[in-house]
Amino acid sequence: MNNDIYQPVPHDAAFREQLLSNPAVKADYDANITTYAILDEILSARREAGLTQAQVAERMGTKASAVARLESALVSGKHSSSIDTLRKYAAAVGKRLEVRLV
Repeated sequence: MNNDIYQPVPHDAAFREQLLSNPAVKADYDANITTYAILDEILSARREAGLTQAQVAERMGTKASAVARLESALVSGKHSSSIDTLRKYAAAVGKRLEVRLV
């Protein structure tokens, strides 16, 4: 039996700064900053609306599992190729992709 005691890690500004001080982590973060921004936008929008994934799915005419996949796809690295394509296009024309839910 494992006797380790669970000690949660605080995800505050100091923790983020510590992580980003690692050059490999910083490079990966910088390479995926657009993806993180998109994820933040969609999750913030859902929280602000006070909706669950199931409620969002119902409004979209789909299943909760589809909304869960959409939200987790960005974190898992399985992001939509259409977003990747837009990001590459933006980089090619000297821009960055910016997505807003208004």
